[in-house]
Amino acid sequence: MDLLRTTVQSYDWGSRTLLPEFLGAPPTESPQAELWMGAHPAAPSRVSRGGVLRPLDRVVSEDPERELGAGTVRRFGARLPFLLKVLAAGAPLSVQVHPDLAQAQAGFARENALGVPLDAPHRNYRDDQHKPEMIVALTPFQGLCGFRGPAGTADLLDSLGVSALRPYAERLRVGPERQALAEVFRAFLRPPEGLLDAVVHALGVAAEGSAEARVVAYDRVARAHPGDPGLLSALMLRYVELGPGEALFLGAGVPHAYLSGLGVEIMASSDNVLRCGLTSKHVDAEELTRVVRFDAPPTRVLTPRQEAGEEVYPAPVDDFRLSRYVLRAGEPRRRATLDAPQILLCTAGALTLSSAGAESLAVRPGQAVYVSAGAEVAVEGAGTAFRATTGTAEPLG
Repeated sequence: MDLLRTTVQSYDWGSRTLLPEFLGAPPTESPQAELWMGAHPAAPSRVSRGGVLRPLDRVVSEDPERELGAGTVRRFGARLPFLLKVLAAGAPLSVQVHPDLAQAQAGFARENALGVPLDAPHRNYRDDQHKPEMIVALTPFQGLCGFRGPAGTADLLDSLGVSALRPYAERLRVGPERQALAEVFRAFLRPPEGLLDAVVHALGVAAEGSAEARVVAYDRVARAHPGDPGLLSALMLRYVELGPGEALFLGAGVPHAYLSGLGVEIMASSDNVLRCGLTSKHVDAEELTRVVRFDAPPTRVLTPRQEAGEEVYPAPVDDFRLSRYVLRAGEPRRRATLDAPQILLCTAGALTLSSAGAESLAVRPGQAVYVSAGAEVAVEGAGTAFRATTGTAEPLG
């Protein structure tokens, strides 16, 4: 059981207040976007071993069965298969999608064969893994997730009163739905001259004094990314609001963009992102349209289910499993021993984690503990802890 020394990533879309307030610190001059907990090589957490701070990815690679358990190694290899984050969105993120496993493997091999450097700005696939993800809101949280029904998007386009949008609205109404969505999405990636400016102006007018949250959100996107055609793709996505404790699962091919709020995010440990817009980074329209799923079912807002003393957020993948302990003072401690690696993150209150043969660790919001497979651990106190592990983990004892 090790207290993680974590890394804060500063991206332009981050918040100067959300993460600092969560960590009990004053606001920062530059935006803070993500607190990373895990063994991703881009920013691995560090643990103390033998009195020396060492990157977790190296610790895992040197003795994978001890750290991960034999079952995890058989299923995922000698790597921690999940990455846990606290995400703080102060401005809209890029509209993006992630590939499925077959697409990632094929794309990674193809770009390797072409000799594209791993750090090249135009590289699409930086590893051969998929990247399903889940976000759980800690504060009120807003996002764009998955395609709205074609008829609903047609109504939205018509409501803006932009004559140049009428052909797109008509195409969405004619169907078939999947084909219509694909055609309009592709057209919006390369809009005709003047369309974007007209839509931005119309959104600004519509948002003045509007009580409709999605219109205000789209106008905010337009102001945050002036001149970016990704706004048009964003108009095709469903606006979603989450209350604290509510979640979204985002599978392969589902376009999405987080807009504002603080949340706990878990994902398969991958860096494969294809962007649709609202970004200065590379947009590969051809590859993007191969990966986007135009037939994906609507993304549902999830709430946790009670399971053996914890609240579990269901996800249809085995790369990760996310659950939550909500403890009150005086309640019995919760045993959290598994045959797989786990990370326990405190998000509220004050908690104590204890393990056989090790000193107890007192943790506060923003602090996380890494627990090797099979290590005995218990949680007690008054507060909330999120537990990240693999979807194949089994309780011990």
